[in-house]
Amino acid sequence: MRAISGHISFGEMLLSYREAQEISQVEMAKKLNISKQDLCNIERGRKHVSFERAVSFAHSLGMPPRTFAKYALQDQLDKAGLEGDVFID
Repeated sequence: MRAISGHISFGEMLLSYREAQEISQVEMAKKLNISKQDLCNIERGRKHVSFERAVSFAHSLGMPPRTFAKYALQDQLDKAGLEGDVFID
């Protein structure tokens, strides 16, 4: 996704978080209540996450929902081919 839009995708952000926390895909998938395959697809940009699901993931990980929401909304904007940056105060 980044090569097309210049933005870090939700999946890339999630992968970066997981690696920084040294959490396996299996452990992360359990925390998010999704399958390992779904997590892999999200991290690789093959599956997109809705705004609502991004907020749910943030709560599951004890992270700020605003950050996760920003990346999910930016992905939706990029996927639609619309230029611009998402900012959440």
